[in-house]
Amino acid sequence: MSEFFLELFSEEIPVSLQINLRKGLLEEINKIFEDKSIKSRKNFSLSTPNRLIIVFQGLDKEVEIQSEEIKGPSTSSAPQALEGFLKSKNINKNNLFKKKIDKGEFYFFKTKKKKLKTLDLLSENLPKIITNFKWKKSMKWGNYDLDWGRPLKSILCVFDKKVVNFELNHLKSSNLTCLDKDFEEKKKTFNDYNSYQKYFSKIGIILDQEKRKDLIKKNIEKVLKKKNLKIQNNEKLLEEVTNLIDHPYILECSFDKKFLSIPVEILILTMQSHQKYFPLFTKKDEITNEFIVIANRKDDQGLIKIGNERVVEARLNDAEFFWNKDKSQNLVKKVSGLKSMNFFKGLGNYFDKVQRMRKLGASISDELLISKEKVELSASICKTDLISEIVGEFPELQGIMGGHLSHAQGFDKEIVDAVKEQYLPIGSSSVVPKKPFSITLSLADKIDTLTGFYGINEIPSSSKDPYALRRVALGIIRIIIENKKNIKVHDLFSYSQNIFLDQGFKFSNDTLIKDITIFLKDRFKYYLKEKNIRYDIIEAATKILDLNKISLVYEKAKSLNKIINKKIGEDIVSSYKRALNILNSEIKNINEDLSNTTDPGIFKNDFEKALYKKTNELRQFFSGITLNQNFDESLVLLAAAKNEVFAFLDNVKVNDDSEVIKKNRLELLNYFCKTYENFIDFQLIRDINE
Repeated sequence: MSEFFLELFSEEIPVSLQINLRKGLLEEINKIFEDKSIKSRKNFSLSTPNRLIIVFQGLDKEVEIQSEEIKGPSTSSAPQALEGFLKSKNINKNNLFKKKIDKGEFYFFKTKKKKLKTLDLLSENLPKIITNFKWKKSMKWGNYDLDWGRPLKSILCVFDKKVVNFELNHLKSSNLTCLDKDFEEKKKTFNDYNSYQKYFSKIGIILDQEKRKDLIKKNIEKVLKKKNLKIQNNEKLLEEVTNLIDHPYILECSFDKKFLSIPVEILILTMQSHQKYFPLFTKKDEITNEFIVIANRKDDQGLIKIGNERVVEARLNDAEFFWNKDKSQNLVKKVSGLKSMNFFKGLGNYFDKVQRMRKLGASISDELLISKEKVELSASICKTDLISEIVGEFPELQGIMGGHLSHAQGFDKEIVDAVKEQYLPIGSSSVVPKKPFSITLSLADKIDTLTGFYGINEIPSSSKDPYALRRVALGIIRIIIENKKNIKVHDLFSYSQNIFLDQGFKFSNDTLIKDITIFLKDRFKYYLKEKNIRYDIIEAATKILDLNKISLVYEKAKSLNKIINKKIGEDIVSSYKRALNILNSEIKNINEDLSNTTDPGIFKNDFEKALYKKTNELRQFFSGITLNQNFDESLVLLAAAKNEVFAFLDNVKVNDDSEVIKKNRLELLNYFCKTYENFIDFQLIRDINE
């Protein structure tokens, strides 16, 4: 059993590309071995910023490929087909024999047994695998015809302690590798992974990314325990730092406490996102002036620590200057400055947008019974942070900084929170705004955006959504559902369209509201699917969707989904389906259409009366149903009607000899089914027997 060991040494590869390379190249090589039935005891891939390492241990040196019969063209095929087959298999006609199978007589040839050496397989296939690797982003350099994530410098490739010889453009495989990325002339020979790993371990380089991560976590925990502090749980940052270094060393750093007066989001963004540091917090989640840096070498003289602290201080000095300058400038007076900032071609500038948001927000405020004046004020100032210098420096904080600026200038808390939360939710896992003014401003922003982009036909395709309109639509749906609000969304989109027209914008989309309705229905179905609602319930709930009642429809679908596979669900569906089946089979045998009126005066028995009474009770219950209704209770009432409908169908002859009685009984069944459909379209719900 042998070992295959490959190292690709390059300039530093970005984290995301590095992770894809580590996983993807191992899979591609594994496919080659599996295709030829070459087995290995163990295989793995490792990486540092400069090194991609792939190892297969306990690998077969060679395998015996058994002979097999290869089917060719039919004996009745044209001569050209046979010639093509012979050429493709590099054989002559003497190697063929004829054989009858189910589909007729065909030419066959039998391959010979042969031994395949793993070394030969690697030499032949590795250049293709490396060259054809699919990068998300790649580059070429110099005059070399090789696409790679970053310039590739050397290829160490050995099998069974022997070099696997191949050429890759300007590179030739060997058993040498560079020892230092800064001094590439320093090279060393390695003929197996064990000696390679031991050498680098001895000089402090950890090749295994998982071991690096564990070491970083343990060392961070030691610092936190010593200081009685904590860090925010950020697996993404930990993963990123792990793949940025190969010789981890923890540095405890700090900055001047005066910067703690700056909004905390600036501090976190500066350290965490821009510099890849770990800010430290108290047990009460208050940020401190301390942070942890993961360096790539030991800092014996403390120079790396000083350098990192200087970088943070410089950035925070700038942030403090911009923050103090911006918070002194009146936000209301800055609103007119939005005229100079374009929103989108064909949709005006940000001043136009906030005027539209004012009107939309005022309309929503009527539904939520909140102060229209506060909503209009929050809409007016909500985009002014876009022209502030602090957002120019930290564009990721738009909205959030608007909240801080409005707070610093003494605006009411409802306005501050609304401005701060206007962009929520920012993703499928993000929280939604919960406060009435925040809900209003967020909805106004999203409805205006969706109306505008659909109005100028900037509509998402099946594969592209450059303006994240799916996220916008899902945000509208989540805000309404998760706050259990029955906001008249359809009416708001119509109003939004009129506001655009009043501003003088002309839309090229003549079916704007229809298109938005279809789009929101699709997003609503997606939302239901993500909530694990059964497919047939989704279809039933959305067959005829009233956008003004999204939250109501969701609550019904959720309640039905909970009980659909239980006895109560079986009772509901079986009652409805049995009544509907009788109705559909008999309705074609009457001479006139049903009039949706049942005459209790001509009932002949108590079963008719009982079903009529029960249906009236249900009808009365559903006529008063609201969002606050207990839908679980509604389903219990529907299930309880099984006794009456089954008793009626078991004991009453619907197809009575009297046309009048027969029609009246069909009217009763129709009345019953229509009453059930007040909850959901049960025609689309799958019966347990279907």
